[in-house]
Amino acid sequence: MNKPKMATEKGVPSNSRVLMLLAQLEKMNGEAMMRDVEMARQVTTKILHLIQTQEKSGKEVMSKGSSGMEVILSSLENSRDVQTSLNILYILIELLTVGRGRRVGVFVSKGGTGILFQVLIFASKEMPPSEELVLQLHSLLAKVGLKDRKFGVKARLSGAMNVTTNLIKQNLQNTKLLLPCLQVLRIYSSNSVNAISLGKNGVVELMFKIVGPYSKKSTSLYKVALDALGALLKSKTNARRAVDGGFVTTLLALYLDWHRNDSRHRHMLIRKGLLVCLRNITNIKLGRKAFLEADGMRILYNSSAECLPVRTLDPLVNTSSLIMRKCFPKNRLPLPTIKSAFHYQLPHVPAEGPVAQLYNQPPGVDDVVDESDDNEEADTDTENDEDEKDQCSLNDDIETDLNRLHPKRSLSRTYDELKVYRRFFLELSEDFQGYNFDCSKTTSSTSSSTSFSSSSASTQSSRPIVVPTAAALSPKHIPTQSCQEDYNSIKGHHTQPLPSAPTPTHTAPLTPLQLDSVYLSKDKDKKEDVNIPSPDGRTNLSSFSSSLSQGQMIEQELMRPLECVSLKDSRDLSTEEGSEVVKQEGSPVSATRHIHSPLLLGGIPARRIGGGGSNLGSDCGSEGAEDEGGEGAVLEVPDTALLLPLHDPDLYVEMVKGTSSVPQYAEVAYPDYFGHVAPTFKEPLLERLYGVQRSKIFQDIERLIHPNDILDKVVYDLDISSPVIEDNGESLRFNSQFESGNLRKAVQVRKYEYDLVLNSDINSNHYHQWFYFEVSGMRVGTAYRFNIINCEKSNSQFNYGMQVLMYSVQKAISGKPCWVRTGTDICYYKNHFARSSIAAGGQKGKSYYTLTFSASFSHKDDVCYFAYHYPYTFSTLKMHLSKLEDLRTPQIYLRQDVLCETLGGNSCPLLTITAMPESNSNDHICQFRNRPLIFLSARVHPGETNASWVMKGTLEFLMGTSPLAASLREAFIFKIVPMLNPDGVVNGNHRCSLSGEDLNRQWQNPNPELHPTIYHTKSLLQYLAHIQKAPLVFCDYHGHSRKKNVFMYGCSLKETVWQTNISASSSDLQEDLGYRTLPKILSQIAPAFSMASCSFVVERSKESTARVVVWREIGVQRSYTMESTLCGCDQGKYKGLQIGTRELEEMGAQFCVALLRLKRLTGLRNHQHLLDLESDIIGTHTKAVSSCSTTYVLEEDEPSFLEAIDYSAESNDEDAEPENELAGEVNENQDQLSDSETNHRD
Repeated sequence: MNKPKMATEKGVPSNSRVLMLLAQLEKMNGEAMMRDVEMARQVTTKILHLIQTQEKSGKEVMSKGSSGMEVILSSLENSRDVQTSLNILYILIELLTVGRGRRVGVFVSKGGTGILFQVLIFASKEMPPSEELVLQLHSLLAKVGLKDRKFGVKARLSGAMNVTTNLIKQNLQNTKLLLPCLQVLRIYSSNSVNAISLGKNGVVELMFKIVGPYSKKSTSLYKVALDALGALLKSKTNARRAVDGGFVTTLLALYLDWHRNDSRHRHMLIRKGLLVCLRNITNIKLGRKAFLEADGMRILYNSSAECLPVRTLDPLVNTSSLIMRKCFPKNRLPLPTIKSAFHYQLPHVPAEGPVAQLYNQPPGVDDVVDESDDNEEADTDTENDEDEKDQCSLNDDIETDLNRLHPKRSLSRTYDELKVYRRFFLELSEDFQGYNFDCSKTTSSTSSSTSFSSSSASTQSSRPIVVPTAAALSPKHIPTQSCQEDYNSIKGHHTQPLPSAPTPTHTAPLTPLQLDSVYLSKDKDKKEDVNIPSPDGRTNLSSFSSSLSQGQMIEQELMRPLECVSLKDSRDLSTEEGSEVVKQEGSPVSATRHIHSPLLLGGIPARRIGGGGSNLGSDCGSEGAEDEGGEGAVLEVPDTALLLPLHDPDLYVEMVKGTSSVPQYAEVAYPDYFGHVAPTFKEPLLERLYGVQRSKIFQDIERLIHPNDILDKVVYDLDISSPVIEDNGESLRFNSQFESGNLRKAVQVRKYEYDLVLNSDINSNHYHQWFYFEVSGMRVGTAYRFNIINCEKSNSQFNYGMQVLMYSVQKAISGKPCWVRTGTDICYYKNHFARSSIAAGGQKGKSYYTLTFSASFSHKDDVCYFAYHYPYTFSTLKMHLSKLEDLRTPQIYLRQDVLCETLGGNSCPLLTITAMPESNSNDHICQFRNRPLIFLSARVHPGETNASWVMKGTLEFLMGTSPLAASLREAFIFKIVPMLNPDGVVNGNHRCSLSGEDLNRQWQNPNPELHPTIYHTKSLLQYLAHIQKAPLVFCDYHGHSRKKNVFMYGCSLKETVWQTNISASSSDLQEDLGYRTLPKILSQIAPAFSMASCSFVVERSKESTARVVVWREIGVQRSYTMESTLCGCDQGKYKGLQIGTRELEEMGAQFCVALLRLKRLTGLRNHQHLLDLESDIIGTHTKAVSSCSTTYVLEEDEPSFLEAIDYSAESNDEDAEPENELAGEVNENQDQLSDSETNHRD
């Protein structure tokens, strides 16, 4: 061996003493060291002394360029003298104790681990082996093992692992030697192959010989032995071995012993180690069974309850909670089937996919739970399997095919097929020759010959208003027909207008109007067509407001500040089916609307006959109030017309009559009837209190510990003919049988606690998220806990400050009709209910999640409603569209068409908004026709109601009188489909249409029968592309359930390529950066908008969404999805606040303002100047949006959830456990609190 060059760092002399000694030691390597043992001892002793006494000596040995480590290792390898070897080991221990791990890394890179194993094997062959040498070898191995990734493999292949095992077996009473051996064994066990091998060698049983009951002695030994045992028990084989050996009972007994005796909590790590062993054993079915048989639930529950007051014991409580929740027997949902309670037979079933699977299930199959769910022996209990697969790695879902990243118009249909859609673009051919522009400036819009109104205002009548009421049958059995107005529709494969004939309705016996709902039925004699003059002189047929004669009367009454509608009782109505209630003329003008009995607040009789609902007088001895509240009683209701210009309760009732639902709803929810006035006060994000989630979980576990305390009383059930189950007034009453309602079942589990089950989307067995239901019969000031137990998403903004919404009828009557954020103790966590493998698409044991919140009620005899987000029904849209006509001036071109009829028989509205031409001169008509188009759509997902509120803001701005609105109308022609999925909205779905499919995944190849709204909307866009009028901007409004703020998804070739490892030439990546301009403008003017949350990456899983298809096939560069949070904002003006309808409507208006700015930019003559401006706006250096992979929960338009998931007590992240004393003995924080209340990361 050549003499090493001892050149060292600056300032270190080359003739330093330690380097000279190392050079001397190097010369002795080999046979010389064996011959001159004494000299080797002296040299190594001197080196050790220098390193111990002089810090610089250690630096010289470990300095870059020094070969000191190689010399030391070579000497250790060649030494056969125990003392010399010990000296060298002491030297290494001194060197590696400092240096923050860098020195250990150098040691490993030089092959030090292998040499230590060789020395260990050699030492073990000596008889007897040197105890001190073996001890120091293991001490050093414990130090370096964590830095060597191949440590376990090297130990197994070299035979060192067996040496360590034998030493442990032979030295069970030798604590001094046993401790380092166990430390090394713990590292060996982290390798799964080693763990199995050690288990076969009896090491699991060996550990139980070492671990004992409470003792103040040998606590370090116990701790390390438990860590090693915990690592061994990660292996299913070893876990089974432990169960077979009866060690579950042993572990529980030991834990209870340490818990009782460790009163000063000095040995928390030992208690934690015992729990970790239990946690790993219960990863298998046998372990869970043994745990339950050993009464483990009660032991851990009681011990945890005693630990709760001591904050430092949280790691014990959290691990105990995890074990108990894992061992809690998986229950089936309390349902006969998880398919929707409502059935709609499709005209034809798709050949494949989840809907086909649903229809092809053999009769009698129990799709709620099956045996396969309990057969899996899961290693983990993870929340986010999807999140963990490729976290922060290159996203496999990102599109890498450059050909597909270059948008190319590919119009699958010919112009001849598409020309039928010309009639939706009359503005492109209208010449306005018969229009008197001078007259239009002075006449009202309702009298103008070019009125585009689709309201019922074409004729004025003095006939009184009649509000028909519903049959006395259960709403599920009322023979309600779809009240469809005549209109030109495109349905199925038909391309010609198909008038829809009115359908006669059989009228059943009628019941009075009740406070909690408005009963409706169709009046077969009242229906007539409404002829609307259109710009071309032809007649449009309206479908957006009722064409019933009384609907025309409502239009007349809209101008009055109040109405007085008297309603006869059921006896009068049943004998006078066609009778009309006369409006009382000369009613005094006031701020209230007088609605006569039985619309009463006080003692109201139980209202639903075979239906669901509330009894306002439930808690206050209201029996017999039916007699008191006779026909003359009056309910004071605020005139919402004064508060809400676009809302009219009676008009809303008329709109409901023309809405078709699968359950044939015959009731109107009060919030939709009274309307919503956005509160003026701020609603901050809810600050989560410490320990909320944990306390809720423990209350759930109590159900198993104390089953006799559970009532398990069904109080509402859509699966039976009379959903509301009457009782003695001790329970709340629920109802969801109204438009957009969703609540399938309510079960009272404790006096003030209810489990709620949501209904699946129709023709589906999942998508449980949207809820909207009514509650009554509550006690004032009592806190009720509500648990929605069949949520599916793995996390929710309810964990990050979001609250549910509540609407109080009493508050509305007192003049404050509004939804308010409410609820305390809100959290969202995995529960013990599970889907079957059938329902989960083959995945076994998919768990549900619970959203829990507590609410109290302030008003006596109240009726309250809870909702996931601010409801916005299809009937509300129709009412708003009708009321928008009042905003139209002669300068506004507004046309409302029916794009098509939906599967459920509802109409899909299409709006055209622009400015009238200044005159009918050729120049003005040419300018009018050549305006660029903006195409907007919303509400493809019914549960994303915020999208409708944003759209409402857009529509109101476009119809406004401001100079900005006028400029915008003059700049563009707006084509708007405000609700792409009316059927889903009406029937309370969250995600799908009646076809059971997500309509935003059907844009590539929509079926005209199953997806009519998508088929015809895409056809409109294809027609525009054919005539070279593709939109300048396409934007689809959505809501986002797991991110804050408002943001956009767009499509960019460059930004997609940046996220992948594909190589592309600069010519391949040529792209106009204009797609970023609109979002950037929005980030500057809209306080809720966040540019940082925007993404322009194209993913394969999103290739059939509107955004990607319109970009790729229609060639619209500025094709976006605009996502609005359901929660709130974490930046800007609204930081820390929950979002409300005021902010959402403002966002819709700001979107319009941004379009105007975009127009000014794109309208610049100097194209270079435009590019400079756009570059300045969007920034010259754009960055990739996210380097983390995208997660698709229920295949949503959502990237991976960026906020940390609060579930350490549920995630069973085994790697989070400290695997060695140095890295983890003081790192018990690895078990974060189950709630993470103290750290709300967004």
